[in-house]
Amino acid sequence: MSRRRIGRIMKEQGLVSKYTVAQFNPRKTSVNESEVGNVLNREFNQDKELKVVVSDLTYVRVGYKWHYICVLVDLYNREIIGYSAGPEKTAALVQRAFASVPYSLNRLELFHTDRGSEFKNKLIDEALEAFDIKRSLSAKGTPYDNAVAEAMFKTIKTEFVNGAVFSSQQELDLGLFDYVNWFNHIRIHESLGYLTPSEYKRKHQAERCAI
Repeated sequence: MSRRRIGRIMKEQGLVSKYTVAQFNPRKTSVNESEVGNVLNREFNQDKELKVVVSDLTYVRVGYKWHYICVLVDLYNREIIGYSAGPEKTAALVQRAFASVPYSLNRLELFHTDRGSEFKNKLIDEALEAFDIKRSLSAKGTPYDNAVAEAMFKTIKTEFVNGAVFSSQQELDLGLFDYVNWFNHIRIHESLGYLTPSEYKRKHQAERCAI
């Protein structure tokens, strides 16, 4: 369908898009001085499931306080494989996201994030070492190095956070559970040829079996 026809139908139905053009504004911030480099090097298109997982955090209002959401995204099919939410922006929040992953963590090969202290610390380093997961960190003040995670959270803010009112952590947890299920199994992605993450994975698994 043409953009003009879609616009006409939306106008007739009283619908307004929540989307805006994605913008990244690099700026100097206080970051850790870890010697770990950008191993991923912006190779955001991966051909193997669970080869590279990226992550980031965003905030959401619960009552009159800020709470935080962490998600783990598989670059292979943009699937949210792990997630957590809580009142504190800490390594424990990231650790709970890993704990929610339904796959064996030994299958993960590389974990890429920015240099926030909630990602680069002793707790997370020990967890990655235990499962032999290699580390990759964005360069200082360079959000483009983690562009997929940045774009993912813009999508989450647009589709899930903006306009939503959560009265409790439990309500946020239930809402996030529903959103992740919708994102992985119902929402189509242009980057996946207009398939859902689960459809994309099934399609390519079937193609490999047919070879």
